[in-house]
Amino acid sequence: MSVAEARAAARAEIGPFYWGVGHFLFVNGFAFGVIGLAATFLHQPRWSLLTVPITFLYANVVEYFAHKGPMHHRTRRLSLVFERHTLMHHQVFTRDEMRADSTRDFKMVLFPPVLLIFFFGFFALPVSLVLELIFGWNVAALFAMTAMAYYLLYEWLHLSYHLGMGGSLARAHSAHHGDATANFNITFPICDRLFGTCR
Repeated sequence: MSVAEARAAARAEIGPFYWGVGHFLFVNGFAFGVIGLAATFLHQPRWSLLTVPITFLYANVVEYFAHKGPMHHRTRRLSLVFERHTLMHHQVFTRDEMRADSTRDFKMVLFPPVLLIFFFGFFALPVSLVLELIFGWNVAALFAMTAMAYYLLYEWLHLSYHLGMGGSLARAHSAHHGDATANFNITFPICDRLFGTCR
């Protein structure tokens, strides 16, 4: 299937009421809302500020293995992720044709809003509550804030690459669309360098 055919097929599945800008605004509004709410639980954080770099590095590892794993290899419980990413996203955007043509193409770049709610409800919130029981509210709040900020960073950078921006990071992502065995970090290639998959 050619890129034009893949794009036509993917666009045919986009509902008539889909609004790409609204999708992007929802992601930002939800994430900033969580970050703002979590910030209200902070009280004179000191040593707990170490939560930020630790969470950032942890998120980079999760990003790497989620992309390298279920996003590129079909698994029974996450087959929808594989289909949306490998069978759709990589067919619509190739190394030579990375640019989205319109805001309706945001549907093929951004994660579905339900995934953000899932990420928050089944990952960020439960982990934050466990951290609160062990380390207190500062660590819990900083974890939630950093996790949601990382999610936003992922979405912003990924979208920028498909809008023709991003410099060397965009070139690395374009290379991934030509060679799906490398460049799994969408944000910063920390794990790609660590595990030898940086091209």
